[in-house]
Amino acid sequence: MKSGAFKRASLGAALIVTATLSPAFAHHSGAMFDNTKQITLHGTVKDYQWTNPHVHIFLLADAEKAGDPPVEWSIEATSPGNLTRMGWTKRTVHPGDKVTVVLSPLRDGEHGG
Repeated sequence: MKSGAFKRASLGAALIVTATLSPAFAHHSGAMFDNTKQITLHGTVKDYQWTNPHVHIFLLADAEKAGDPPVEWSIEATSPGNLTRMGWTKRTVHPGDKVTVVLSPLRDGEHGG
């Protein structure tokens, strides 16, 4: 059940849910995200922070051109409580895991979402 495919699917689902629901919460603003766009990144987890109010994943995304270095992305997911209800734990993702992430990027063009 902890296969790479399960992790990739769950990670994508959690990030899509976060991007879709964030504007619905009065105490959170989704203004920093461009919810009209979705991008898919493939890469290696550099760091995974299971913290309130949001879990963060730092991803070394595969370069678009062969030979270029990976690009670091900062990804904000939903809260640990919400992820726990989706079956995640603080041990679901580990540095070095290969993942695919679908996210709404930051409006300012920085590498985050």
